[in-house]
Amino acid sequence: MPQPYLGNPDKGPSRIRIHHLQQAKDRGEKFAMLTAYDVMMAEIFDSAGIEILLVGDSAANTVLGYSSTLPITLDEMLVFTKAVANGTKRAMVVADLPFGSYEQSPAQAVESAVRLLKEGGAHAVKMEGTAQYAAHVKAMVLAGVPVIGHIGFTPQAEHALGGYRVQGRGDAVEQMKTDALAFQDAGAFAILIEMVPSDAAAQVDAALRVPTVGIGAGSATTGQVLVWQDMLGLGERRTPRFVKKYADLRSVVGQAVSEYHQDVLNGSFPSAEYEFKE
Repeated sequence: MPQPYLGNPDKGPSRIRIHHLQQAKDRGEKFAMLTAYDVMMAEIFDSAGIEILLVGDSAANTVLGYSSTLPITLDEMLVFTKAVANGTKRAMVVADLPFGSYEQSPAQAVESAVRLLKEGGAHAVKMEGTAQYAAHVKAMVLAGVPVIGHIGFTPQAEHALGGYRVQGRGDAVEQMKTDALAFQDAGAFAILIEMVPSDAAAQVDAALRVPTVGIGAGSATTGQVLVWQDMLGLGERRTPRFVKKYADLRSVVGQAVSEYHQDVLNGSFPSAEYEFKE
């Protein structure tokens, strides 16, 4: 089966843009998104052909060790965004607007988003919320900031939602459609759908003209996203049900570090081949 144009770095666009993602939706093709927080992993993911790198506020958990995404600040997000942007040549870089950086007003959202593009080097931002935040999306788009809307389970609202719970069951799917359409009408170029039944995500996707990105939302969405530490088995925390582990890096890294430790303790490292001579 021939590889889709978008997913082929050798034949596809030199930089992934909004219209390329829309073309994928229109043609019934797929694209992939992964989180990234540093230059080295950004380079690896970019070289592998990943279309979108998400500088997620999940860095709060995976990098900074916070118990939720809520504590991470805009200034911290800027550091991670700069690193990813510096390691990326082809992928689109999308940065999360962290909790507290946009809720007060559309003007606050614009100010924060502009910083992520101007100082961080992002190409777009992602914002969690409902239809009530459509004005925020519209203001950012009018200011020249491309926006992805995030619906379904929104981690920044975990306390209001009663914890990490699947959203969009039963009649709640209609509200999800309302939220998604409001974001689309406000100018969002894509909608991310998190932790919802696959049938509900399919209904939302069918109601939209813009592409959707799923995480724990089934296969009907145009794109898929995962936290890279989950996908590559680096984290110690319980892996969410929707994550497929493609590697067990925690074991690989742990074994390598243990061997290094033992070599140092028993004096076998550094051996002569790793020393400088007169």
